[in-house]
Amino acid sequence: MLFGLIPREEAFFELFKKAAHNMIEGSRLLKVMMEDFRSPIEQARGIKDVEHVGDSITHDIAFRLNKTFITPIDREDIHDLASALDDILDVTEAIADRFVLYKVTKPTPMAIKLADILYQASVAVGSGVDRLGLAHPELKECSVRVNSLENEADRVSRDAISALFEKETDPIAVIKWKEIYENFEAGTDRCEDVANILERIALKHH
Repeated sequence: MLFGLIPREEAFFELFKKAAHNMIEGSRLLKVMMEDFRSPIEQARGIKDVEHVGDSITHDIAFRLNKTFITPIDREDIHDLASALDDILDVTEAIADRFVLYKVTKPTPMAIKLADILYQASVAVGSGVDRLGLAHPELKECSVRVNSLENEADRVSRDAISALFEKETDPIAVIKWKEIYENFEAGTDRCEDVANILERIALKHH
């Protein structure tokens, strides 16, 4: 049985699942915001509330880590995984905030597409976190899926920025949208970071 010889503090696994599913909720709300852009201030506030919950879970993990003598996985991996999950949510919240801050009137089709990709990557990450503690092949599927979505986000973002420079005549609009597209891509990059950490943990305990 994997981790069978290691005294387990099950609370870490439950907290990681809680953090992952809260992160998925944040990306789901961002996807909804892009697809139904009716009350951006209120919608961004809802995402901010989810981000606050994420901060609280990250704090709980750090607190428990400091109080636990023997951990089920390496302390460094616990810290890295908690931070990486929090990073996804931070980027998600930052994207929503930019739409309000920059007074964007409506999302572009590319932004809607990128929000959907980020949501799918978040769900794949959540699936990986749910499998934490299982054998490496169980997590490989998550990594492959996230990597594929990250590549897709990179392509869509690059195309969006290219079209922006080609067609947009307002330089301020170019600056705003370029940052938004880059943040979407950064979100999927952070998802890939989590997938890599999960693989690293699985390989150590294979």
